[in-house]
Parts: sequence; structure tokens; C-alpha cells
Amino acid sequence: MNKAQAYVRHQDQNTLVERYAPLVKRIGLHLMARLPSSVQLDDLLQSGMIGLLEAARNYDGSKGASFETYAGIRIRGAMIDEIRSGDWVPRSVHRNSRRISDAIVTIEQRSGRDARDNDIATELGVSLDEYHSMLNDAACGRLVGIEDLGVSEDVIHSVEEHESANIAFSSVVDDKFQAALAEGIRHLPEREALVLSLYYEEELNLKEIGQILNVSESRVSQIHSQAMHRLRAKMKDWY
Repeated sequence: MNKAQAYVRHQDQNTLVERYAPLVKRIGLHLMARLPSSVQLDDLLQSGMIGLLEAARNYDGSKGASFETYAGIRIRGAMIDEIRSGDWVPRSVHRNSRRISDAIVTIEQRSGRDARDNDIATELGVSLDEYHSMLNDAACGRLVGIEDLGVSEDVIHSVEEHESANIAFSSVVDDKFQAALAEGIRHLPEREALVLSLYYEEELNLKEIGQILNVSESRVSQIHSQAMHRLRAKMKDWY
């Protein structure tokens, strides 16, 4: 690449960054709706801008994805990396999260039906209020999303990053995983499935979902957290 071409490419990158800078704030605000107050929006926006810069530098339009789609993945990934790099989650939260998922597996294998709140609390040896508190801690303690169940960190890869055999294998695995995940979601209790749909597909926040279900924002958070633990239990064989 000669100097003229390099200059043009640099200008194109700057144009993309300026045009899509509002996307960084939009994604940051969306993530903040499910994060504890200890996470600062400015930190997310800073990491998101780095993700946007990397997207502008590496984007290849010939791969078929729009820049907004590609940049959105890079921005969100950079923000999640920033969140996960901060070791502010007590070990007890992770431990209790695993205990909840294990309790759900035990109850559903034993009874052949969906584990209810009271069942899980009893299995854990805690009161219902204590169980709900554990759910709230799990929801606030980390970013919980469908991608945390094991979906690959990027859905867009350049061909140069992998050998063709690995791409074919990964594609088969991802397809089977996503089919199993979709099946797991279909078998969630109706209210839990509705919360996930409103949260991830309709992109409503917890307060808006609470207004639809006529429950508190805190209760929506508990339902969401329990749904994710139930999905983890259903997908346990994939880990």
C-alpha cells in the first residue's frame, strides 16, 4: 500500500469512527441497565471506543456483514472484556450461582418437572427470601447473557483466522449448540421465557418488563436470573 492509499484508508476509518461513535454510547447504556453501580459508564464507553477503532481498522466489507453489525460485536465484546477484567465479584456469588444450577438439575431429574422457587430454596437449605437474594446477587454480580452460556465470543470471523477444516467443525458445533439452546428456551416456564424474549429480543429494560408483567423490577431481575440458571442446567452437557 502506497502513501496515498494509506491516507485514503485512514480517512475512511476516521469517517466510520465519527459516524458510529453514537453506537458506542447506545450499547454502553444498554449494558448499564443490567450492571451494578460499581461499573462506571465512562469505563464502558472508553473500552467501547477502542472496540470501534479496532472495528474500523479491521473491517472487510467483502465478508458480507454490514459495518454496524461488525462494529456492534466488537464494541460490545470490548465492553464485556472491560467488565470481566474487574475482579469485583465475590467468590461466594460464583459459588452460589453454581449451587443454584446444580440444585435445579437435581430437582428436575428427581421430579421430572420444572423446579419452582420453593423447591430450589428447600434443596439449597435456605429460606425463600434468602434464595431470592442469591438470585439478585447473581444477576448483579456479573453480566448475564445468552452468550455466557457458551456461544462463541464472535459470530463474525475472517477466513484468515482459521483453517477451513476448523471453520467447518466449529460451524457444525455452533449449529448444534444453538439448536439445543433454542430447545432449552422453548421448555422454560412461560414467564421465564417471556422475560428472556422481552429482554433480549425486544431489548426492554427490567423496569419496562415489570410494567408489562405487573411485578417489581427486582422480581423481574430474579425471574431473569433464575431463567439463566435453568438454561445453564439444561445445557450442562455442553460444558
